[in-house]
Formats: sequence, C-alpha cells, structure tokens
Amino acid sequence: MKLDIIDASNYFRGLLLLIRKDRQITQPEIDLMKSIGKSLGFEKEFCDNAIHEILDNPYIEDAPPAFSSKELAVKFVKDGLHLAFVDHEVIHADEEQWLISIVEKNGLDKDFFSREMENARNNRGRPSRLEVLDFKVKYF
Repeated sequence: MKLDIIDASNYFRGLLLLIRKDRQITQPEIDLMKSIGKSLGFEKEFCDNAIHEILDNPYIEDAPPAFSSKELAVKFVKDGLHLAFVDHEVIHADEEQWLISIVEKNGLDKDFFSREMENARNNRGRPSRLEVLDFKVKYF
C-alpha cells in the first residue's frame, strides 16, 4: 500500500497518542514504536525523541487522525490494538476510547472494531505481523 507523508505522519502521531493514553510508556511499546517509525521512513533520532517526549509534550494535537482511506484506517486500528495489548493483559479504557474515536472519525463500522478487539484480546502476547510493514511511503 502506498502512503503519502501526511498519512504516514498521522499514523505515527496517532499511535504515539495511543501509547500516552495510560500515562506510562513501557519498553515493549517503545520497541514497537521504533519499528513502526522505521517502517514509515522516519529517522531514528526523530522517532526516539517523539517517543520519549510524548508524555510531556503539550503541543501535539490530541485529535484523532482522519486518514485518506478507510483501508488505511482499518490498518491503523489493527496496529493500534496490537500496540495497546503489547504491554498489558487488558486494554486500558482510555486507549480503547481513543481507538473508538478513530473508528468513528473515519466512518468505520463499530462491529468491525468489536471483532478486532476480540481478536486482539485472544491473541495478546503472541507474535503477529503489523499492518504498517506493508506500507511504501512516497515523499513527493
């Protein structure tokens, strides 16, 4: 899937906002976010700074991202659920609400979210392939 820089930025920013919802960032979240940033073509230093500053950065707009396609929004929600479960047995209520707000903003079906939530809950702790790995970011 081809991704423009705006969608790539929204994807990374949206996941950063997700990991700050529970007010703690764990090592598994850091590792996963670094991998996601690399897949999206962002510089390592940029990703490191963004991850480590997300809890205390009041300048990042806390609005759910609107993606250029529903297909991209679906991929974001799947990756977001994977990220939300990477460090916990259960999803934090604020993380779940954040993902629901993205589902709503992007016109996705709430039944889709319920199915994906159940799938993520059943598969937590097991390796899964991130959707972001299929992206090719175009910068022009």
